[in-house]
Amino acid sequence: MSEGMTRTALSLALFIVIASAAVLIGQAPGTAEFVVSVMSLAVGLIFAALVVLIARRGMK
Repeated sequence: MSEGMTRTALSLALFIVIASAAVLIGQAPGTAEFVVSVMSLAVGLIFAALVVLIARRGMK
C-alpha cells in the first residue's frame, strides 16, 4: 500500500470510529439505533486494524 493510500484509509477508519462513538453516546441501549452504532463502531475498529496490519506488512 502506498503511503497516501494508507493515510487515507486510516483517516476514513478513524472518522467512522469517532462518528459512531459520538452517536453512540446519545443512544438508549436496546434500541435499533444503538445496535447500528455499535456495529459501525466495530466495523471501523476492524477496518483500522486491517489497515495497520497491511501497512506494517508492507514495510517489511
